[in-house]
Amino acid sequence: MNRQNHPDLIVSGIHLDLTPSLKVYVREKAGRLFRHERGIVRLRIELEYDPKEDVGARFKAKGHIVIQGPDMNAVVESDECHKGIALLIDKLDRMLERRSHLMTAKRKHPHAVEWDISLPKAAMPEPSFG
Repeated sequence: MNRQNHPDLIVSGIHLDLTPSLKVYVREKAGRLFRHERGIVRLRIELEYDPKEDVGARFKAKGHIVIQGPDMNAVVESDECHKGIALLIDKLDRMLERRSHLMTAKRKHPHAVEWDISLPKAAMPEPSFG
């Protein structure tokens, strides 16, 4: 299979049992990222549960996108696991959109290159007739 059509999706749970329905939910939400950006090589999502935290920050969703260029990381805290996943995917989608706009702007507005040194002129050999 072509890697660009089927990038890796890794879902892991820290202090949290991943149910099949939770994995399917993550896969459906992450499909949006893969549709928007074809250059994603790998997407790793970690879901963490900490019962000692405040009620509003018990669930942490961490996302790590491996893509051409610098990798992208995002962390979202929430009171519900599904809500945290949705917020994380939204945040990663905004990051990918911003990256895409920056890449397009750089391509459409190239900058002139200034050299601090003087380059030697190429000498043309004199033609020989004979």
